[in-house]
Amino acid sequence: MTALGNHTDGPSAGLRPLHICLLGYRSHPHCGGQGIYLHYLSKALVEAGHRVDVISGQPYPELDPRVKLIKMPGLNLYEHEHPTRALKLKHLLSWADFYEWFGKLTGGFVEPYTFGRRVARYLRRHRGRYDVVHDNQSLCYGLLDIEKAGLPVVATIHHPITRDRQLALDAAPDWFYRLLVRRWHSFLGMQIKVSRKLKHIVTVSTQSLNDIVSQFGVRREQLKLIYNGIDTNIFAPQAGVVQNPMRIMTTASADQPLKGLRFLLQAMALLRVRHPELELLVVGKLKEGGATEQLLQELKLQDCVTFVSGISNEEMVRHYASSGMVVCPSLYEGFGLPAGEAMACGIPVISSDGGALPEVVGDAGIVVPAGDSGALARAIEQLLQDPALRMSLGEAGRRRIEEQFSWQVAATHLVRYYREILAAGNKRTDSVDRAVAHAPGGVDGETVERSDISAEATARRGEAA
Repeated sequence: MTALGNHTDGPSAGLRPLHICLLGYRSHPHCGGQGIYLHYLSKALVEAGHRVDVISGQPYPELDPRVKLIKMPGLNLYEHEHPTRALKLKHLLSWADFYEWFGKLTGGFVEPYTFGRRVARYLRRHRGRYDVVHDNQSLCYGLLDIEKAGLPVVATIHHPITRDRQLALDAAPDWFYRLLVRRWHSFLGMQIKVSRKLKHIVTVSTQSLNDIVSQFGVRREQLKLIYNGIDTNIFAPQAGVVQNPMRIMTTASADQPLKGLRFLLQAMALLRVRHPELELLVVGKLKEGGATEQLLQELKLQDCVTFVSGISNEEMVRHYASSGMVVCPSLYEGFGLPAGEAMACGIPVISSDGGALPEVVGDAGIVVPAGDSGALARAIEQLLQDPALRMSLGEAGRRRIEEQFSWQVAATHLVRYYREILAAGNKRTDSVDRAVAHAPGGVDGETVERSDISAEATARRGEAA
């Protein structure tokens, strides 16, 4: 029986539990949606009966105890107090270490590339252990090496980072800052090249799928749409928490133009004239001296806007439950986890139409044009004045998430996709074996014996494993 991965006999990959390797170049949930994706996907796959290893660089993920973490440390320069002094003599023996240090000092973001070199070396040594390798948007050259070693590779692209780059360029104050933006995003060249060569790519929304095709030049047949999920057990209505109808909550990296926080702050300034008791809770870190801090001072909102960061899921749920509404003002989202989490908690949501947010919110929230602070203010005003609408939207949001979005559903679809890939790989291998077995050949006109061909095919399958 032909099989990929570390199982060359026994039940086929269409029936047995799989051994899945998930990759993340930086995976702590506080780093953003990629860490959240790895946390919940690995948990859902384990609960579905599969074995899951996560290979990650720093900062490391928070995982279910049943998921094995394999640490793939780099220099972690973004958390190093003195990055220029981080390079030691031993690091000169490693191109990945030296390049990570050099890239950071010259303004580049090279962690996806260096992680790829390290993880490809590891998986070449342990290629017989896994049925499938699933990358979480590193899109590194190492993935192509892993494929060449015979391991099936799937990559998730949440959205093409070309969107982030363009928004950052549009917000840049001068030519020098635009140069820095382009340098930091230089990893995009690698991601585009690798995406075009990978056979199997998962994306999380129709919006992202279309953007990947148009901006990365990927063929539609390479792409599979599988929505993210929401943990409806953790993110659920909290009966014991007192709700403050005058509190708005949002999740945003304060100085990332993509998240559209400035438009929400402008809406707050408009509304505070009529509602002086209005307050905003931002789940994100305020950069001292950054553009958001300056805008808060200009709009005189320092006393009504609070920032929290590094919080647990349980704290996040309590914040959702204590808020009268959640606003998602992003200019673009590949999926929109904060909107889905708030809906799962039964909290009414106001969302921009940026990216995939309308796909998540549907008719269970209020959707306004992205980048329009006046429209945000009007939608917030509508909810402030209509408690019945807030309640009905909260209930509708919870139903929508339960019925259409969950990690159990996402894991089911992904496993089905893995098995399709494994089955297709087996068919190709068997087809090659049959073709070789029936073909004339040999040296100096002599016919190759069938036993020799069979041995060659078996060896080839062993190399691919």
